[in-house]
Amino acid sequence: MPVQNSEIADAFEKMADLLEIEGANAFRVRAYREAARTVHGYPRSMADLLQHGDALTELPGIGKDLAAKIKTLVDTGRLPALEKVESRTPAALSDLMRIPGLGPERVKALYKKLGIASADDLKRAVDSGKVRELEGFGEKTEQMIRDRLEHFSIKQARSKLAVAEDIAEPLVAYLKKSDGVKDIVVAGSYRRCQETVGDLDIVVTASKNTPVIGHFTRYGQVAEVVSQGQTRSTVRLRSGMQVDLRVVPEASYGAALHYFTGSKAHNIAVRKLGVKKGYKINEYGVFNGNERIAGKTEAEIYEKVGLPFIPPELRENRGEIEAARKNRLPNLITLEDIRGDLHCHTKESDGRNTLREMAEAAAQRGYEYISINDHSRHVTIAHGLDSKRLLAQVGEIDKLNEKLGGIVVLKSIELDILKDGTLDLPDSVLKELDFTVCAVHYAFNLPREEQNERILRAMDNPYFNILAHPSGRLINQREPYQFDIETIMEAALERGCFLEVNAQPARLDLTDEACKLARDMGLKVALSTDAHSDNGLGLMRFGIKQARRGWLERGDVINCLPLHELKKLFNRK
Repeated sequence: MPVQNSEIADAFEKMADLLEIEGANAFRVRAYREAARTVHGYPRSMADLLQHGDALTELPGIGKDLAAKIKTLVDTGRLPALEKVESRTPAALSDLMRIPGLGPERVKALYKKLGIASADDLKRAVDSGKVRELEGFGEKTEQMIRDRLEHFSIKQARSKLAVAEDIAEPLVAYLKKSDGVKDIVVAGSYRRCQETVGDLDIVVTASKNTPVIGHFTRYGQVAEVVSQGQTRSTVRLRSGMQVDLRVVPEASYGAALHYFTGSKAHNIAVRKLGVKKGYKINEYGVFNGNERIAGKTEAEIYEKVGLPFIPPELRENRGEIEAARKNRLPNLITLEDIRGDLHCHTKESDGRNTLREMAEAAAQRGYEYISINDHSRHVTIAHGLDSKRLLAQVGEIDKLNEKLGGIVVLKSIELDILKDGTLDLPDSVLKELDFTVCAVHYAFNLPREEQNERILRAMDNPYFNILAHPSGRLINQREPYQFDIETIMEAALERGCFLEVNAQPARLDLTDEACKLARDMGLKVALSTDAHSDNGLGLMRFGIKQARRGWLERGDVINCLPLHELKKLFNRK
């Protein structure tokens, strides 16, 4: 079975981590990280590209050396260059880099001075008080590591939704090739579009005596067959993810799909409604005594308890049952509702494509507009824009808009909110833009009240429009900074500002709960990809999933508006 893009990306990320710990050239480290991001976000597998003779060097950030390494990984499943680095520096140190607050220098110090080479080693050192004795650490840092290490160990058992998708889609495509397979759906938290997924639950209907179970266990990514029966099998994949496959009769398909989709709390609530009507509901159907009266479709299950169909994303027992009773379920947003993307990057800062290439890629998706939001000067990346370069880009966009047909490029920037709450560029420059996207990129450790004041002061500026990735979190990597989301939302509503739902799979920020809070308050949001390449525009689907979990409708999202209505929202003066 071909190596998946996620495996290649993971290998490159690990390579970058270990090289950074060793103190290797920063450009070399960045090259591996950029390559990992390109590979992970690419819509076609690297194996497929190589099989069809496509040149990997045409991909952004992939030169001859990295292309050769990708080919080696695809052909052999190994990366000798990584193995060589791992022979010098323990591979588990890469995992320590995922713990918030532990950068390469601290990880290196822990390894060199205390021999810490794993999370377990680190836990023992923290418990024994040895970490605080190291120069540059201290008691507070040790306590921070203790707190975050506990959180880290719990979270790492679950994969980001995008990683789960990368694993699930080729597996489903493989299973569909098995003789006799009819319906096949990945259920569980994956179907509910949770931001992280523990394992995969697959529900299948198939003709009698189908060989699907055997076909499943022979999948090329299977590392271990945990169990195998006539209608159920469990395997563990090379990625470490467990997959359960259940073959169910068509008469029970809807009941099984409902049961295995969950959530547990939602299912219990539905079963209680069934009990009130004298029914028993389980994975095999709805029963009145011994008679099965429903179960072929999920809609039948809900109909028997007096409810309309409830979309999987809402099934968390967070008010959806009561809303369904009152016929007040939201008409959830879809990808087709999006008219444009309001947060994208180009080569001018840390993106991979030109202005024109991003605009043309957006036009191909049927968008009416796209915004360019290269980083401002203060952000600690290469090529942040100062006033002169931003104004030059404004002129370039004006010229491009004269040539483009069918799409408009909006002039914007991802503007840093400085520690004192001022914005990174002067108003005299910001007034030349269509709108701004503003973000906290550093000083995450400010006390809650100071962080609140910082953001509120920034919002007081009339050129502030959208707060990007509002909590600053990175899923499984960095906790959100301390601030009061409700206070910030109320301030945004008062000032005519908006919050972003960032569709990057590592962010998905706002959370689903925060999306629902915004909706309940009447605060509209921007749904954006933060794309750093033309392929990155495709990440909008993850933002849509998050928005749907947050009960958002088309009217709750500003970039579902036509351009002339959108522009009115940005005029705060």
